[in-house]
Amino acid sequence: MTDTTTRGRPQASSRETLQEAAFELFLENGYAGTTVEQITRRAGVSRNTFFNYFTSKSDVFWIDLDATLEHLRSELRERSSAPRPVEAVRDALLAVSDELGPLRMPWALTQYSAIGSTEELQSAAVSRLSEHTRLVAGFIGDRLAPTTPPVLAKVAAIAAIGAAVAATQEWAAAGPTRGNLRRYLETTLEPVVAGFGSV
Repeated sequence: MTDTTTRGRPQASSRETLQEAAFELFLENGYAGTTVEQITRRAGVSRNTFFNYFTSKSDVFWIDLDATLEHLRSELRERSSAPRPVEAVRDALLAVSDELGPLRMPWALTQYSAIGSTEELQSAAVSRLSEHTRLVAGFIGDRLAPTTPPVLAKVAAIAAIGAAVAATQEWAAAGPTRGNLRRYLETTLEPVVAGFGSV
C-alpha cells in the first residue's frame, strides 16, 4: 500500500496560507530566526511558489495594506468629480476602513512585539505608506485650483495618511472591544479636513 500522505499543508496554496505559515514560525522562532525555506516547508509549497506571491520575507506582513492601496485607488476614482479633494480623500479612506473590524485585524498590528522590530520590516512599512501618500497627493494635486501652490497637495496627503496611521495604531491598541476602525479614523481625519478646507 502506497503512503499518499505529504508533509505540510495541501499543495493548493495562496498568499494567506503562506502568511499563516510565516506568522506561526515568526512566533516560534522570531522574525530573524525564520527563513523562506522554513515558511515554504510549513506551508507545503516550493520556494518558487513563495516568490510568485512575495518578493521578500517581510512582504508577508503587508497583504492587507497592499490590498488597501488598490481599494483606495478605486474609491478615489469613484470620487474624481468631488468638489473638495480633501473631503473626497477622507471619504475614500473611511470606505477602505470599513473592511477592517474586530474580526479582521492585520496580524502585524497586534503581534509585532512578539517577533521583534527589524529594519527590514520598518523599511517595508515606510515604502508602502509612501505609495499611499503618492496616490493621495496625485489625486489632490490633479484637482487643485490654479492659484494653489502644488506643494499643498503633498502636505495634505501626508497629513491624511499620517492621520490614518495614528487612527489604526490607536484602534489596534484598544484591544478586543475596539470595534470598527471607522470611528477612530473619523476622529483623526476631522482636523485634517478642517485644516485643509481650501484644498
